[in-house]
Amino acid sequence: MRINKRLHEEGTKAILITVAVITAIVVLVNWIWPIQTIWHGLFYAFEFLVLIITIRFFRVPIWRKTTVAENAVLSPADGIVAANEVVIEDEYFHDKRRQISIFMSIYDVHVNFFPFNGKVTYYKYHSGKFLLAFKPKSSTDNEHNTIVMKDDKGREILVRQIAGFVARRIVCDLEPGDKAIAGEELGMIRFGSRVDVFLPLDAEVKVKINQMTTGKETVLAVLN
Repeated sequence: MRINKRLHEEGTKAILITVAVITAIVVLVNWIWPIQTIWHGLFYAFEFLVLIITIRFFRVPIWRKTTVAENAVLSPADGIVAANEVVIEDEYFHDKRRQISIFMSIYDVHVNFFPFNGKVTYYKYHSGKFLLAFKPKSSTDNEHNTIVMKDDKGREILVRQIAGFVARRIVCDLEPGDKAIAGEELGMIRFGSRVDVFLPLDAEVKVKINQMTTGKETVLAVLN
């Protein structure tokens, strides 16, 4: 699905609820303490900041251009590289894979992107807990989505959207057979929090731990 809006449609309800709650609180505060003081001004500023942060959660970077590079796997998310290690991926591949984890803070864009061109061959949603996203067990214990894509050369990569402590909804509307286009929207994680990418062991990794990534622009790795 091509993104053509500055705010994601998933944000409409959350933003309206935030506005309603803030309005109710402001009315209540002014009913209890009608005389305006400096504390009222600070309170209004804080409520306005909460609204701005909520709106920023759902911003869509329509101005970005997708990096075009042969055999490249692009970052599916904005964030910081929190892990780069060889692990056993036991849901789909059942063998060793190179895992790169990207931790998304509350300040990052929360839309996720297809990392390369191909076709969706596997998709499964898993309900679960809401542990802190940087904990290793959150990859399998937390609520998460698993998406596998295969390109025209038969190479497969797995992307896992993982909810965190704050996140309470993973958005992804895919089915096996759907076309994957690098840089197009894969889904989003509301209010967080981590995306894992599982690559073949012979992939040439191009990022380092603690490096900041930009969705659909940063090259995570090059496939052989």
